[in-house]
Parts: sequence; C-alpha cells; structure tokens
Amino acid sequence: MLKSEKETLIKELNDKFTRAKSLVLVETSKVNVETITKLRKKLRDGGVEFKVLKNTLAKRAAKGTAFEVIAEDFVGPVSASFSYGDEVAPAKIMSEFIKDLETIKIKSGVVAGKKMTAKEVAVLAKLPGLNELRGKILGMINQPAGKLARTIAEPANKLARVLKAKSEQK
Repeated sequence: MLKSEKETLIKELNDKFTRAKSLVLVETSKVNVETITKLRKKLRDGGVEFKVLKNTLAKRAAKGTAFEVIAEDFVGPVSASFSYGDEVAPAKIMSEFIKDLETIKIKSGVVAGKKMTAKEVAVLAKLPGLNELRGKILGMINQPAGKLARTIAEPANKLARVLKAKSEQK
C-alpha cells in the first residue's frame, strides 16, 4: 500500500472515529464471505457501519478521538461496527447475529468515550434501543390524555347505560 493511500485511509478512519457515538470491536477469524455479507446487511439495515480494520492504521486514526481507549485492542483480525445515531444498535445487532457463531467474538466496545468489555457490551445489548425508548416516552405522554378523555366521557356513558336499561324494562 502506498503512503498516500495509507494517509487517505487514516483520515477516513479518523473521520469515522470522530463522528461515531459508539463502536463494537469484534474478532473475526476464519469467517467466510457469505457470513460477513449477511452481517453487513443486518448492520446496514440497523443504521450501523461495519469496517474491517488494518490495526496499525486504526491505532493511528484513533489518536485524539474518544476511541483512543480501545486502541490496544486493535490486535489480530478485527472489525468495527460504528454507530452514528443509536448507541445501543451495534451491540444489539452484533450480539443477536453472533450468538450461534464461533468465528466472530466481541472483543470490546466504546460508548460515550468509555471502554467496555465483551460482557458489558452484552449487557448493553439487552437495553432498549432509541426507538423503543421513544415509544415508551410517547406512551407515557399519551396515557394521561387518554385517562382524561375516558373520565370526561364516563358520565355520558353512565347516562346512556341507565337510559338503555330503563328502555329495556318497559
């Protein structure tokens, strides 16, 4: 690889490290192309970018970013899942995808500049995602309005039931 190509790759990676909110680092050994293609598609559908890393270039690109804490894990065949939106998405998708695979193992992760072990990434994967949390908040906001509407309508409903019962008695 030419020096200019390396510099371009480092700048590209540095941009990804700068923009990303979270990252999950996985060790990929003896993985076939079909499996990686399926994984890439799943991650892309979840808004996560997957990149096979060249360790020495990744270490240089991580300098000065929040992901510098994970630089010592760039050893062996590793790949990274970058998320620019939902911090939980890479951990969720990756954990779900690799649960039956032996060729891909989670090494570590970073969320908000904090390094996480493989076990912590697994715990993070169990947390609700951004869309799930938004749905819960929306439900909590709508709940009082629904109760108010039912409370306001109840006297009219009672009156209607009483009138119906009276009409059926005659």
